[in-house]
Amino acid sequence: MRSVRARAALGATLVVAVALTVAGLAVLTVLRGNLTDRAGLEAEVAAREVAGQLALGVTYAELELGDEGTHPVQVTDEAGRVVAVSEDLDAISGTGTAEVTPAPSAPAPSPGGGGEEGDGDDEGNDPARGEVSSEAPDFANGTATVDGETADYRFATVEATTRQDVTLAVHAGSPLAAEQEAVDTVRTSMLAGLPLVLLVVAGVTWLVTRRALRPVEGIRRELAAITASEDLGRRVPEPDSRDEIARLARTTNETLTVLEASVDRQRRFVADASHELRSPIASLRTQLEVGEAHPELLDVPGAVADTVRLQALAADLLLLARLDAGERPGRAPVDLGALVREEVSQRAADRIPPEVSVAHGASLEVSGSRGQLARVVGNLLDNAERHAERSVAVSVRTDRGGVLVEVTDDGAGVPEAERDRVFERFVRLDDARSRDDGGAGLGLAIARDVASRHGGTLTVGTAPDGGALFTLRLPRQAGTGGEPAAGDG
Repeated sequence: MRSVRARAALGATLVVAVALTVAGLAVLTVLRGNLTDRAGLEAEVAAREVAGQLALGVTYAELELGDEGTHPVQVTDEAGRVVAVSEDLDAISGTGTAEVTPAPSAPAPSPGGGGEEGDGDDEGNDPARGEVSSEAPDFANGTATVDGETADYRFATVEATTRQDVTLAVHAGSPLAAEQEAVDTVRTSMLAGLPLVLLVVAGVTWLVTRRALRPVEGIRRELAAITASEDLGRRVPEPDSRDEIARLARTTNETLTVLEASVDRQRRFVADASHELRSPIASLRTQLEVGEAHPELLDVPGAVADTVRLQALAADLLLLARLDAGERPGRAPVDLGALVREEVSQRAADRIPPEVSVAHGASLEVSGSRGQLARVVGNLLDNAERHAERSVAVSVRTDRGGVLVEVTDDGAGVPEAERDRVFERFVRLDDARSRDDGGAGLGLAIARDVASRHGGTLTVGTAPDGGALFTLRLPRQAGTGGEPAAGDG
């Protein structure tokens, strides 16, 4: 069963069916118990009436056994012999003995006990009186055949002691026909009404579920249309309600927005990468073709430069691809002070050698990939040297539980409106600069991505001299501490 509505309707119907069945059985059990107890009470009353007569000395022949058709009575002695039964009692079960004929040898109580005042052997000496047991009677279910008709009865057994100290058991029954009829009526009503109730429950659940899931169907259709058209600019309808379905629609639209932005970035990345790769590849091919036709005209330094640029661009693209794929950086300890000194030492012959300042007396260790962090520092230094006029400075220090690397130059700086855009891929703010001198516009984008994946940040501001100030903040490695002390290195 693939339909949610059908499963919901079936589940609700099954739950209601089980609940009604359990409730019905409980009602029938309680009803049967109450009616049975009522029949037992009536049987006890009838038995005690007969037991009272026996205790007063009424003979078996003179016993008034009440309405024999309603309350059949059987009296037995201590030996289990039947001494008295109701008139027209043909058969009985459930009383301990099935005999319905009084035994001729059973002793009978002496007459008396019902005489007028003054009767007795001597004045002031009344004959001994019997008694009826005050204990709770025993109950049992059985059958009795009275005047040819057999029915079920609830029997109560009450003991009575005669004047002759003979203990007799009086078994009186009360019919269970009313109990059985009431239980059958209730059971029939329940069985007749159960299918109707279940049908109503199933129908209501189907309709309610259909109404509740209608927005989901709208979301599904719109998503199917988006998938077919590949138009990520479309959005699914959002219901006015504040329930789970409305939240699902909003989350779906947010996901579509992120997906659309991601696809747009990917398309721009592919287009920009193709454009950037086309230039060095075309230049290199041209030089090689000229060199093949005219070896004396081959520009070997230019070919090498184009190859180096192509290699660097391929490395940048490969690193971005790994970052986009969610590659997690290593967790080795890296001393940022030593890393910055190493990067600066490799640039002694550059156009503007950077000046470096590293704090002493404090731990500058962070956790991450040394190679990727070296790429960040190198990209920041390359960017500063490309835009500086006379000086580039880099400093490393601790600040509020983190390590700060600041790279400044005395160039034109970054306009405030462009400070977020400068970290986008293939973005170069100096459009007049040639591509060969200005790079591909991936350095700062790579630097921010690497910083983010190391739990840090990379921001740009204004240097004291008016140029650009790039600040790399990384969390210090756990377990390190110490206060910074300023110093030059």
